[in-house]
Amino acid sequence: MRSSGSGKSGGRGNYRGAGNDRDQKQGQGRPRKPRPEERRYDVGPGATKDGPKAGRGGAARGGAKGGPKRTQQGGRTAPARSREYETRVEERNRERYAGKKDIKLPKTFPGAEQEGERLQKVLARAGYGSRRACEELIEQARVEVNGEIVTEQGKRVDPEKDEVKVDGLTVATQSYQFFSLNKPAGVVSTMEDPEGRQCLGDYVTNRETRLFHVGRLDTETEGVILLTNHGELAHRLTHPRYGVKKTYLAAIVGPIPRDLGKRLKDGIQLEDGYARADHFRVVEQTGKNYLVEVTLHEGRKHIVRRMLAEAGFPVERLVRTAFGPITLGDQKSGWLRRLSNTEVGMLMKEVEL
Repeated sequence: MRSSGSGKSGGRGNYRGAGNDRDQKQGQGRPRKPRPEERRYDVGPGATKDGPKAGRGGAARGGAKGGPKRTQQGGRTAPARSREYETRVEERNRERYAGKKDIKLPKTFPGAEQEGERLQKVLARAGYGSRRACEELIEQARVEVNGEIVTEQGKRVDPEKDEVKVDGLTVATQSYQFFSLNKPAGVVSTMEDPEGRQCLGDYVTNRETRLFHVGRLDTETEGVILLTNHGELAHRLTHPRYGVKKTYLAAIVGPIPRDLGKRLKDGIQLEDGYARADHFRVVEQTGKNYLVEVTLHEGRKHIVRRMLAEAGFPVERLVRTAFGPITLGDQKSGWLRRLSNTEVGMLMKEVEL
């Protein structure tokens, strides 16, 4: 029977036992490397021979993130550099390189040396959909720049100078705004009124860009009036040269003769000259009450009221239902709406912009 404590024949469990021959031989040579559980750490003030100062946890071993870094110099622990010292070093480095010019990095991104903006980006900003949708418009050959159809992607344009069209209609590439207001009766056709009356400016007080009205409507006349910050468009829409048509609904009391429309189209003599209608029709009749539609391209003051009154039919109520291609539709009284890109393009086409 083997003895559990005899010489080299001891089992594995006796290797680390007291009095083991191998432990004694190691004790006679160079000291063995301590096992992890036997190591001691010197972490500065407060440390003892039995280990780190109580309560410091992981930071006591010098491995805590954000803790001060210490280096060993001559067997002593060197304190970390103060923030004041680091600040002085940084200031000295700034003074050293203050006189040197900034290094300009080369433009390495694609198209950096080109001018203008990508066409699809300009179209997207103008409200024609996402950039991908605008790229499809270009692929379908529906976009032209300065009179030439564009089919390649990535073409650059100058929104301030180049003329961009989609389906033949000009795109407002700059920061222009276009609105249609259904003006109620009693509202003055000015942006400000010194007498304190309700005016057009009361409907656009929260707009960052200053808007102005295109033409005027009588105070008691209702209906479509355009507001924009595009000066050239506003000027052309009201200029007699372009003859932009306006359509009105007028409530009058009859009976009316059959030739009333012909008389209006032939021209009614007014104190400031003849005034002619482009179109006339009876929309509705209820007894002696008539609702008639009058279309004309003139813009003289009170022109519709004066024409019908001169023909013997004073107007009781007047509503402008269309200004060129912009119609009133189901827009409620006092409501302001932004024109669509198609409507803006149609207005510009109307006046050759």
